[in-house]
This record gives sequence, C-alpha cells and structure tokens, in this order.
Amino acid sequence: MGVVLHAPPDQHAAAVRRLQASYAALPADAPVRLAKPTSNLFRPRTRAQARGLDVSGIDGVLAVDPVTRTAEVQGMCTYERLVAATLAHGLMPLVVPQLRTITLGGAVSGLGIESTSFRAGLPHESMLELDVLTGSGDVVTATPDGAHAGLFAAFPNSYGSLGYATRLRIELAPVAPYVAVRHVRARDLDHLTELITQVLADKLYDGQPVDFVDGVAFTPQEAYLSLGRGSEHEARTSDYTGQQVYYRSIRERDTDALTVEDYLWRWDTDWFWCSAAFGAQHPVVRRLWPRRWRRSDVYHRLVGLEHRYGLAASVDRWRGRPPRERVVQDVEVPVERLADFLSWFDAAVGMRPVWLCPLRLREPAGPGSARSWPAYPLEPGRGYVNVGFWGTVPIAPGAADGDVNRMVERQVAELGGHKSLYSDAYYDRAEFDLKYGGAARAAVAARYDAGSRLTDLYDKAVHRQ
Repeated sequence: MGVVLHAPPDQHAAAVRRLQASYAALPADAPVRLAKPTSNLFRPRTRAQARGLDVSGIDGVLAVDPVTRTAEVQGMCTYERLVAATLAHGLMPLVVPQLRTITLGGAVSGLGIESTSFRAGLPHESMLELDVLTGSGDVVTATPDGAHAGLFAAFPNSYGSLGYATRLRIELAPVAPYVAVRHVRARDLDHLTELITQVLADKLYDGQPVDFVDGVAFTPQEAYLSLGRGSEHEARTSDYTGQQVYYRSIRERDTDALTVEDYLWRWDTDWFWCSAAFGAQHPVVRRLWPRRWRRSDVYHRLVGLEHRYGLAASVDRWRGRPPRERVVQDVEVPVERLADFLSWFDAAVGMRPVWLCPLRLREPAGPGSARSWPAYPLEPGRGYVNVGFWGTVPIAPGAADGDVNRMVERQVAELGGHKSLYSDAYYDRAEFDLKYGGAARAAVAARYDAGSRLTDLYDKAVHRQ
C-alpha cells in the first residue's frame, strides 16, 4: 500500500494562504494569537485577546505512508484525529499526549509527553520536517540539517514566540491492537526509583518487554508503575469511558487489558482524576453525565468559566474559607532525585495523587549524538521523571497567591530539573533565559521576526501576555 491521501495538497495551500492573509491584516502592533477552538494552556492572559488568526482548514491529516511509516499532518490537527488516521494502518505517532484535543503543532511548540516517552522521548523528537509561519509573514520549511536548522531546533517549547506550525512530517511506529497492563506497587520511593531506572535501561520488567510506562503516587507510601505491553489478542478488555474510572483501577487490580485506542485515551475521560471536582466520578452523576461530555476539553471549558466568573471563589468567601492558589504544573526531575522531590512535595504542598511519567531524550538511530533542543535542554542519556500535579491549595495566612508555585520552581531547580510552561511561571528574566535557551531563541527571532511582531516566550510564560 502506498501513500494514503486524506486531503488534496491544493486545499492545504489555500488554507495556508488564508492564514498568511489574516496575519498580514493585523495591525503591526496587535498581539498575535491563533483562533483555536480548544486550548490546554493554564496561563490566563493579562491583556485583552486580539482577533485570532484564521486557522480554518489547517486541522487535518494530509497523508499517511504505511511503507515509510510517516505522516504529513497540519499544525492544528488534534491527536484524536491523527490517531484515528494512523491506527487504521496499525501505526501510531511515537508519542501520543494524554488528552484528545492537544494538537500536533501544540505538542511540538509546547511539549508533550506520555507513556512511550521513556524510549521515544518527546513529540518533537519524531519530527522530520516542519513548515512555520514566521514573524515576517513567510512560511519556511525547516529540517534538522537544512538552511532553517536553527528554527527547527529552537521551535520546540517556543509556544508561538517563533511562529506557528502549519505542516509537520512525523515518524510513526507499529502498534498492536491491544495493550496488556501490569500495575506494580513499589515498596517505597527508593524502590520506585529503582524500578523506573531499570525499565529505562532495559525496556524490560520481569523478563517481559515494556512498551509503555507511567505511574501514580497516591501517597509517598503507595506508588505504582503501570507497565504496558503490546498484545495481538486479549479475551477481555476494560472500558473506562463508562462507569469505571481508570485511575481507581490502578489500586484495584494487578493486571488489565485495553484496546490500543482506549489505552491511548485512558486519561482523557476523567482528565486524569480532575473530573472529580465537577462530580463526574460520583456514580449517580456519572450515569446522568452524557458520555460524549466526559472529555478533557469539556472540563477545561468548565475551568475557564470558573476563571472568568469566580463562582467557586465567591462561595469560599461566603463560607469564610481562605482563598486558594492554583497549582497546575508538570515538572521533570532526574530519576535519581525523584524520591527527594516526592517526599518534599508531599510535605510542603500536600497535593495527592501525582502522575509519574519516565522519559529520556530519544537515542539517535544511527551514529552521532542526540539532537539539541535549546528551548528545553535535557541531558542526553539521562533519565528523568515527569511529575504532574493539578489542583489548588489554600493560601496560608500571611502568604500570597503564587508563593507555592515559586517554591516548586525553586525545588525543581535545586534538584536539576525543568518545568513545562503551559501554566503559571514566576522566574526572573535571567534565570528563565538560562533555563530555556534565551540566547538561541533570540538569534532565531532576530532572523525570522525582525519586526518583533510575535510575543517573546518570557512575556508569554511569565507576564502572561
């Protein structure tokens, strides 16, 4: 079977021209943003939203090539749509972020991670080619070794500060129709670290291959690794889009099996465990809550309404409760410091549970060193664990909103880690540029956005413009 076209090339070209025209129509001093129907960001902007760029027609799969195991994908294509196209050929993107409405362009420009990241790295590492609408209004094609290699390297974790992806060519990997899962409880945090280190090194556990791995720490004394293995046949599979809740099953059963599609979206139905805040995990409410609305994007919109109108905050004030600080973060810490971070976090912040996702930069397929990604530098060959925690904590008497997030940033830095920038950040400019490739980003911006039309990454992430 040859290349399977999903959209004619002329349709894509017309959509890109519309995008460029909408960019050219913006006043030179107007802020630039995409007119996205969904978002997975948790950074409210401090200034009024500008009219978004026209991204109509840039949200699909262009082609899948089962022979070369590659796909041509538009920048606004969601992983839900991309996975549906590739699974039809027994293939999947090398890394599929947990939430259905994350876009491929968003995962590359804003990072993404999932249970294949212990062997496949982050989504941008399987990117072969990238078309970018730059600050100058041009669309350039960037590759690892071509004339625009600097843009290719600096684009991951740039969050639109260096332009917007209109088309990407990515690698795909074969995938079995089912995933058999084994939930392994660690004796303690040191044992958890040992298990992750061993799986990172060997891609095996108990003599069985490991194709997927993530975990959950419910408390420092109760942590699990969930080890997945591709399977051709399973007599029975679980369905966590109905009454069952996936994260609860980790404590309740040692083994499980899901279709590969259900496995990839196992966290989306309940937004990990965050759907509980809306009552969606209560048995009665769950039966009444339409299945089509048990999705992360629905919950995210509900959070957006709360941010806008502050109903919960008003109720808390009426009941005499202290105001709350939002602590929504994903951080990477070296695997050897994981126990230190989890012990500190539970004592200092106290949010439970937390998600754990091992990762390392993807090993090069051939001779030579791993690629460098200056805007999110990780050490080649070193194991890390992404720790995700999402919720709110009461603001203590005498404290200020943001104090807990600042404390997390300091602790992560002390342990030699990084944090993602999709949520609140508080770094000063010098520290931010040191951690997120400020010099490299500035050089690329000077070449492709001489008029400084695009908002700088620091202003986006910290000043929330």
